[in-house]
Amino acid sequence: MELTLTAAKPRLSALIAAAQRGERVVITKRGEPVVELVACPRPARIIEPEPEGDFFERLAVIRKRLGIEDMRAEDAKVVADALHDSALSRRVLGVDDK
Repeated sequence: MELTLTAAKPRLSALIAAAQRGERVVITKRGEPVVELVACPRPARIIEPEPEGDFFERLAVIRKRLGIEDMRAEDAKVVADALHDSALSRRVLGVDDK
């Protein structure tokens, strides 16, 4: 999506969310593109040491530890993305009652 700077100002939060979903967000000034919003990569979190073995053996151990050994890869991504949701984090921390 492409917006003028004036149109982007009141919608900055929504534009950031769009960029995080992978949408291309370009902000223009006087008809020329000046800024493209790009989501930063999320850092990998290592909770426990990696299990030993080849890639697939390690993957199986990690999926079992997370309780997603029978989950399709697409569903596992949805769950992982939900865990990074700031609203969910606020509820878990007791900041929001919703």
